[in-house]
Amino acid sequence: MEYKDIPTKADVERIAALRQPGCVSIYLPTGTTPAEADRARIELKNHLASAARALEELKVDRARIRAVHTEGERILDDRDFWRYQSRSLAVFLDGDMAQTFRLPNRLGTSCEISDRFYVKPLLRALTFPQSALILALAGNSVRLLHITPDRPAERIDVPGMPHDVASAVGLASVSGRSPDGRIQGSEGQKVRMLEYVQAIDRALRPLLANSSEPLILAAAEPLAGIFRGAVEYPRLVAETISGNPEDKTDEELAAAARGVLDRLYASKVGALREAYEARIAAGTALVDLSDIARAATFGAVESLVFDIDRRVPGWVDDETGVITFADEDVPGDYGVVDEILRRALGSKATVYALRAEDVPGGGAAAAAVRYPV
Repeated sequence: MEYKDIPTKADVERIAALRQPGCVSIYLPTGTTPAEADRARIELKNHLASAARALEELKVDRARIRAVHTEGERILDDRDFWRYQSRSLAVFLDGDMAQTFRLPNRLGTSCEISDRFYVKPLLRALTFPQSALILALAGNSVRLLHITPDRPAERIDVPGMPHDVASAVGLASVSGRSPDGRIQGSEGQKVRMLEYVQAIDRALRPLLANSSEPLILAAAEPLAGIFRGAVEYPRLVAETISGNPEDKTDEELAAAARGVLDRLYASKVGALREAYEARIAAGTALVDLSDIARAATFGAVESLVFDIDRRVPGWVDDETGVITFADEDVPGDYGVVDEILRRALGSKATVYALRAEDVPGGGAAAAAVRYPV
């Protein structure tokens, strides 16, 4: 079974704000099968051992090292926790706090030790998630699928879901019946479809209430229009996979849905680039890292776009925001872009993790600012 507890922006802001010696940030790939969870658990145990050695070398207080070890052991020993995993696991420990997130995107393995947490990989899941739900809706069947970037489509069993239009009749109270209770003609057929959609809506709501993933509808008319007119899901994607979904296999629907996601995110990235280019021309957005670092230090960054894969070695002065660039990464330091990100989050900026080719200005980052500094 897959389980996700994707961090909110408030979670990332809170973790990014913490700063003290001995912050341990661990990322590792996991999986939904018992064998995958066992491998991940062993890998986490190895990371915790190496983290303890690194903390000792950094001469972190022994009581804090013991507290980090204790919190890590609690995670390792939590059998229920390891039964329910997703694609990746993020673990943050500092002796005072222990936080885990089970993420739907596949991350590489790493163990970072510093005086602050390494949060940049978390932004992958927040910016443009690559997983989604598909509701394949037809008159004679309905199925809910879950898709991820690296797995076959998975069917989700939804308690209370009607099997077809006929099984849903009478499960919702709507107008459109004859005086003796019978539904007649084409109008009656639409009423039956509405009852069907209402029953599906009631079954889905408990599941979708806690979901952060897009919902993609696969349906033909008039069911598609009836569904969109009867339900209110903030993450329902505007584009529909057209045609009768009964004519498509789960994997064919998954392939179509991935195309929908690609177009959805391409549209969002395009709109973001246009907005930034307009602000760059107007002088209210910055592309030079030195300017961005200064703006982030003084709380002037309104939104930040950054290259998720790029690290720029160096340091940012705590008071002035002046950058000192370095030739290579230093253990325990995450670099210039990561520190800019941390400071931007501290001033409630909106942040977007993008690929290099999508960053406005072509650099490591771009920032829209609230006021000049």
